[in-house]
Amino acid sequence: MDPYQIQMLREIQQLEFVAIELTLYLDTHPDELEPLQDYNRTTERLNQLKMQYERLYGPLAAYGVSTSKAPWQWAEQPWPWDINY
Repeated sequence: MDPYQIQMLREIQQLEFVAIELTLYLDTHPDELEPLQDYNRTTERLNQLKMQYERLYGPLAAYGVSTSKAPWQWAEQPWPWDINY
């Protein structure tokens, strides 16, 4: 397994966690500007990193979340949860 791939997956997981936590916070504090700005920055970075990961290693998810090159890539690689850190 490529060490850079593992590093990218870890960062994606960390950013997803932050985005979820900020979403929950903003659900109860919708008028707070700083957490909203943090959420937007986190989401932008997360989306950039996911696009970069998928260009290099293939889709992170199926079911209409990510496109695939031919042949169908989802079945051609280890799934993200199968990668040992």
